[in-house]
Amino acid sequence: MAHLISYITRFFRASGTTEQEQNNNNMDKYLIVGLGNPGAEYHETRHNSGWMVADKLAADLGATFSDKRYGYIAEASLKGRKLFILKPTTFMNLSGNAVRYWLNKENIDTERLLVIVDELAFPVGKMKLKGSGSNGGHNGLGHIQQLIGQKYARLRIGIGNEFAQGRQVDYVLGKFTDEERTLLNPLMDKAVECIKSFVLAGIDRTMNQYNK
Repeated sequence: MAHLISYITRFFRASGTTEQEQNNNNMDKYLIVGLGNPGAEYHETRHNSGWMVADKLAADLGATFSDKRYGYIAEASLKGRKLFILKPTTFMNLSGNAVRYWLNKENIDTERLLVIVDELAFPVGKMKLKGSGSNGGHNGLGHIQQLIGQKYARLRIGIGNEFAQGRQVDYVLGKFTDEERTLLNPLMDKAVECIKSFVLAGIDRTMNQYNK
């Protein structure tokens, strides 16, 4: 056994790879994407609900974001799994560029991709996890679908639809009200737990637990 350990150590050193690096390379990888728009004017708007959940997840896992190609990336570990948390900076309508790039760069299968997105059809305080599906008219999901298809998990965060006719753009790019915040904040905690369950338990068990 001692000879084997010594050989493995020498092999890693000879190849320029440390044992820790090799362990990291062997970890199951997941890409968690929070959709939104970059820029101070979009900070914590309804359309940036995905970014908000991504921030909450990174903070929960003790990870910090770095400005990389096509987005801000935070890397974290969760019980032997490696998470890449992405906030695309491509603007919403070109979100697929960032998602495809990071899937390819880290060699992550679409089965281990989860996209967090705002949802007009749900009231504030409700969320729903799906394993696949159409883009539902969402431009961010639409562009992702164009580039990688629609067989990937998405977590829809309700933002409500309390706006007058013709005012949808103003509504989704507006800030949450104080009343909405009382519903949104606990949902953010629930969303983080849902994402961790997706990574650890899989899509089916997580949908059964959280889609109630």
